[in-house]
Amino acid sequence: MFMEETETLSRARLSVLQSQRLEDLLNRLRTLDSPYWKAKLAGVKAFSAVEEIAALPFTEKAEFRDTYPYGMLTAPLEKVVRVHASSGTSGKPTIVAYTQDDVALFAEVNARALAAVGATAADVVQISYGYGLFTGGLGLHYGVERLGATAVPASGGNPGFQVALMADIGATGLAATPSFALILAERAAADGLTEKLKLDWGIHGAEPWSEGLRDKLENAWGREYHARDIYGLSEIIGPGVAIECRDGKGGMHVFEDHFFPEIVNPATGEPVADGEPGELVLTTLTKQAQPVLRYRTRDITRFMPGDCPCGRTSRRIARLEGRADDMLIIRGINVYPRTIETVLMDDPDTGANYAIIVDRRGELPELEARVELAHTGLVGSEDQVATRLAERLMETVRLRVKVDVGPPGSVPRTEVGKAKRVFEQTDDTDPLAS
Repeated sequence: MFMEETETLSRARLSVLQSQRLEDLLNRLRTLDSPYWKAKLAGVKAFSAVEEIAALPFTEKAEFRDTYPYGMLTAPLEKVVRVHASSGTSGKPTIVAYTQDDVALFAEVNARALAAVGATAADVVQISYGYGLFTGGLGLHYGVERLGATAVPASGGNPGFQVALMADIGATGLAATPSFALILAERAAADGLTEKLKLDWGIHGAEPWSEGLRDKLENAWGREYHARDIYGLSEIIGPGVAIECRDGKGGMHVFEDHFFPEIVNPATGEPVADGEPGELVLTTLTKQAQPVLRYRTRDITRFMPGDCPCGRTSRRIARLEGRADDMLIIRGINVYPRTIETVLMDDPDTGANYAIIVDRRGELPELEARVELAHTGLVGSEDQVATRLAERLMETVRLRVKVDVGPPGSVPRTEVGKAKRVFEQTDDTDPLAS
């Protein structure tokens, strides 16, 4: 562990620490001459126990847009040393600001995440997330350096160069979206470099991905490879909010000493029972420039029961089931794209690339799933695989889904940024043609 004393705190001691940090945060926010924070805290009574956090108001993503660019700041601009941004739906990006202490926190939580997947100072880590306004590349970069490992800032794209570089420099760890990690594995195999690689583990986030996709990703490297999920979002800090450790596959440790988690009913905002799925809500306890109270992430997950074999005592959340605002409503049935992915990826004859098309050309929408065969030896079995998948999808989502199975390489890849998996079709133009 990178910070063993902190990461193994008893639940009682952790609660005391969280309560003190929340009280300190609220006391600081009340002193601000800020229209946003004065309105946010109007009517909020003082309290000293983090268990009473439900008395605080939620924060919605729209508030970042409404206060653009600096209305949510809690530190003077001269103390802000960096801003990142994520894309916005209204033409304005979501701006997030960092003080020097926030940058140090960003490095700390990512170093802890790296250590959780088994990284040490001896590792050479190829960072194939995008750099720039996107938080992914720089967050993990500073985490690698804080851990004392060697960072290789490869960024996204150019898979041929990247796999050759991995082989030459002896990269042992990879940080990339799961879709780009698959592209790299395919390119390494095509270029005859798989046997030369020394990769042991990978941190893969920024996109939802199923257990079936994990299996295909781990197998794609042709060696023992530990693929682990990392969770984060720019409104909170970026990557490093939660991590799936080496020993506890399936659940992600939340760094609760910095980010307090709740899970609520997405429709009512009320807490759900432990183990029940709901929307993840996060409060930043230690952010300086731009803290948020009870931020509604729209991500659907649940708290996982029991202790983790790694010894960390922080609560774990299940890997994301989907996003509340990504849910598709097809003929009155609610469908998460992640559910469709799970069915497609669980089939041993399918490859790891797929696309979902919502066909809106008729009076009622139809669903189509496109997936490719795992290897060329299966060419000729497309109809058989498609029939099998359509039957499984009907059993799982209770909806007819047209399935189109093509040869390996038939589904477009995304080499830079997050993979797009869901497409809309409103005319006779194939939405995947571009």
